[in-house]
Amino acid sequence: MIFAKYLGPRVWFLVLLLVAAAILVPMASLWLPRSHPLHVPSYAVPLIGKYICYALLALSLDLVWGYLGILSLGHGAFFALGGYAMGMYLMRQIGSRGVYGDPVLPDFMVFLNWQELPWYWSGFDQFWFAALMVMVAPGLLAFVFGFFAFRSRVTGVYLSIITQAMTYALLLAFFRNDMGFGGNNGLTDFKDILGFSIQAPETRASLFAASCIALAIGVLIVGAITRSKLGNLMIAVRDAESRTRFIGWRPEYVKLFAFTVSAVMAGIAGALYVPQVGIINPGEFDPVNSIEVVVWAAVGGRGTLIGPVLGALLVNYGKTVFTSIAPQYWLFVLGGLFVFVTIFLPRGIVGTFDHGWDAWKARRASKEREMGEGAAEPAPGPAE
Repeated sequence: MIFAKYLGPRVWFLVLLLVAAAILVPMASLWLPRSHPLHVPSYAVPLIGKYICYALLALSLDLVWGYLGILSLGHGAFFALGGYAMGMYLMRQIGSRGVYGDPVLPDFMVFLNWQELPWYWSGFDQFWFAALMVMVAPGLLAFVFGFFAFRSRVTGVYLSIITQAMTYALLLAFFRNDMGFGGNNGLTDFKDILGFSIQAPETRASLFAASCIALAIGVLIVGAITRSKLGNLMIAVRDAESRTRFIGWRPEYVKLFAFTVSAVMAGIAGALYVPQVGIINPGEFDPVNSIEVVVWAAVGGRGTLIGPVLGALLVNYGKTVFTSIAPQYWLFVLGGLFVFVTIFLPRGIVGTFDHGWDAWKARRASKEREMGEGAAEPAPGPAE
């Protein structure tokens, strides 16, 4: 009960909603007949699962942007690294079922005349190793990058620029065929995961459920961090870093911890994303993708925990609908949405609602106090 009050009812409502979705959506897809009004089509399950992965990515950004003021324009890199780690495992599972029938080398390596598997592909035939690399690869990159950046006290727009430069450098590197990651085509044509066909409806439903559970756990972790003493320290670093340093704290360590945790969460989101969409390529490193994540968090409301999740779901659903109608105008719509939110809803959807709700409660409490004080005054007596 203490932990429940500690996180607040809204956080627990979101967690319970995600757990319910992890159970009910697969049931509605697998067990209900197609003629049933509540049936969820098989193609819609991975589509919604993709939205859930994006929500986890937006939540990871909110941890550092909303509570530390670090506007990272490179979170797409951590997402893509986690996706590549999972993609490497899925490629190793193809075995001799590939186009060229090589039991060890993926098809793109056979096509490029690779003679042996690169050393950094070793171990990816085991799921446990791939799952470990999903967290280690983005976490290690974030730790090394953050260590030097925060130690040098790089802040503000300069930090945003170098995070964007980081993801762009990775984009160029992964486009190269000699890197051993499939070049511009990336990794695709996956067959199965943990021995189950990746195209089977049951597998899709299981991946969707895993995405919901991962997001629920992410919400609990971020909620526990931000509502603890460490969370208060993060807000202090965000609002007055110099004062925080002068009273004896080391802001760079606080930033480094949050940045690394955030990168690990983004990597997990990428790992769950790849088997549901069936491909991972260098396009995921595109800086535009990282900017989109910022838009999701801004629309929902950064620093609100629930806002980035809501923003990611709404914006990506809108993207799916709008790109089917006029795909060439989507980026203009996205840019216009960001400008609109920045000018008219600077706190985002959830932040604006919270601000309005708090103001209404304050006015109501003030009015009740005024009425109480008026009732407490004695009625004037007759004039003498």
